[in-house]
Amino acid sequence: MDHLLYLTHRIPYPPNKGDKIRSYHLLKYLARHYHVHLGTFIDDPDDWQYIDTVKQLCGDTHFASLNPRTARLRSLGALMMNRPLTIDYYRNNDLQEWVRKVIKTRTIKRVLIFSSAMAQYVTGIQQARCIIDFVDIDSDKWRQYAKRKPWPMSWLYRREARLLLRYERQVARKYDASLFVSEAEADLFKQLAPESTEKIGFFNNGVDSDYFSPSREYPDPYQPNMAAIVFTGAMDYWPNVDAVCWFAQEIFPAVLAKHPHARFYIVGSRPTAAVQELVQLPGVVVTGAVADVRPYLAHAQLAVAPLRIARGLQNKVLEAMAMAKTVIASPQAAEGILATSGQELHIASNSQAFSRIIISMLTHRTEEHSGETARARILADYEWERSLAHVKALLDEAPITTTQSCKPEKNTWIPQEIPHLTTFKDEQR
Repeated sequence: MDHLLYLTHRIPYPPNKGDKIRSYHLLKYLARHYHVHLGTFIDDPDDWQYIDTVKQLCGDTHFASLNPRTARLRSLGALMMNRPLTIDYYRNNDLQEWVRKVIKTRTIKRVLIFSSAMAQYVTGIQQARCIIDFVDIDSDKWRQYAKRKPWPMSWLYRREARLLLRYERQVARKYDASLFVSEAEADLFKQLAPESTEKIGFFNNGVDSDYFSPSREYPDPYQPNMAAIVFTGAMDYWPNVDAVCWFAQEIFPAVLAKHPHARFYIVGSRPTAAVQELVQLPGVVVTGAVADVRPYLAHAQLAVAPLRIARGLQNKVLEAMAMAKTVIASPQAAEGILATSGQELHIASNSQAFSRIIISMLTHRTEEHSGETARARILADYEWERSLAHVKALLDEAPITTTQSCKPEKNTWIPQEIPHLTTFKDEQR
């Protein structure tokens, strides 16, 4: 098997949040076809216990510690250098040295970069096939943040959006292919980076439909006669925090007025202070981390995804659909999901629409959507094996050996000492 270098910005295990679900399934799939050498960061001390599990799938590995507070301070240096803070946030000399060593000692023919922040570690790739999975457009996420934050954070986020997009475009020009989590995300990036349109594609996230199966028996975490409405997700992630605060404060009161037995369950790890304060509102429950999210989905009346800020594909929506659950989602949360509104999920564009749909469903329980069509959609379009076969096909193509590829451009913030594989044109010279 060929050797493949795989770099991720967060350890791809356990698969308990959006980016880790995708990077873990990628790693598991790649390990069946290549000798995978993994370089990654660990930003949660609890995750160090999983490195032996990850090593079982890999050849060489390097796990770099990342302290978010220290990384934020370090990234401020980018303010003086006219470059995105994201790059300095993930700068690590030891990881850089490890990448250089792996490229020198292994015959690296395939490189897969997961997220734009990791592209800084490898450039100058020609005889190696180099693919980047942007997952979603990070620069556009910062643009959305800027709209909802006061000055000076709005200024800082607009700056990050502008400079990071410039960096993303630079990376897309240099790499053999740029992938995203959905066709909608890829289409948007084609508009933002028209010079790389022909190399931009996508592969869908999958769902482990056997694990997220409504056919299993799950303990009921709710009280009898309770109509539970559930939201799942990491509760220290600002778009999730914004979503549950908006729902609890502006949507759920109208639902509770019509259905006093309704309860809004916020299920997810590390709830922020703002989330924890929501328990002061009538009918709102914050669970914190739970061992298994499936019982909360299985026994909930409805699942909601009221995100007002979102990029990419929302795993929480896919998992709820796989559990044959009726999902009411904002247009942002539903973006990129192949589903028909009103049949396989319900899209609500404002608070009034959310409360109207939920009240109607709780009132007419006998006529409610069964969720069977939602699960059928997941089984038809969101299987990992089928999605990841597309990635392998791209990796197996011959690398681009054109003159414009892979050398740092003028005025770039990519350091000159980064690894540079011997190129076809180098050999010609």
